[in-house]
Amino acid sequence: MQFALTVPTLVSDQLPPDREIILHSENGILGMGPMIREGATDPDLINASKAPIGLLAGASISDHAVSFAMMRGGHIDITVLGGFQVSATGDLANWSTGGPDAIPAVGGAMDLVVGAPRLFVMMEHVTHDGQPKIVDRCSYPLTGIGVVHRIYTDLAVIDVQPGGGLLVTGLAEGVPFDTVAALSAAPLVLAAQCRVLC
Repeated sequence: MQFALTVPTLVSDQLPPDREIILHSENGILGMGPMIREGATDPDLINASKAPIGLLAGASISDHAVSFAMMRGGHIDITVLGGFQVSATGDLANWSTGGPDAIPAVGGAMDLVVGAPRLFVMMEHVTHDGQPKIVDRCSYPLTGIGVVHRIYTDLAVIDVQPGGGLLVTGLAEGVPFDTVAALSAAPLVLAAQCRVLC
């Protein structure tokens, strides 16, 4: 089975087993388990990226109306999304690059960014051709204004400060701050207690 892995969908595989964290998928799953990469899968059990997943004990499945009511009604504590661009003030662009041949993919992103009190964006630090995805101002169509609280990239963890500004609180092992700053198109500040991420 072929499916596209997006960085946010990897969260379900990384959760600590001793913590109860209930995952919601916008296609109507509450209590989503890790992705299934080998063996028998149920073609009806997929996450929002169409990857096969399992269900945890007590999971429930709903239609889109109920699922979106959870998102829009403030019943989700943290949203994790991918991104094309994040600005220095926490603006997010993640549904279209605005190009003439781009295929827009709004999905539930606009509902998710306004429905949860905290939004984390997980993405690669630069595009496939090396352009910064962390920018001073987004040039792509916006999903939400001032909605991002934290950015996770393959190089760093960056907190969006209240009122704007980007604080690097974690760096990937072996990646110096100067490299992350050079690959960003918005000013970054290094936190006094910056963690090394293994």
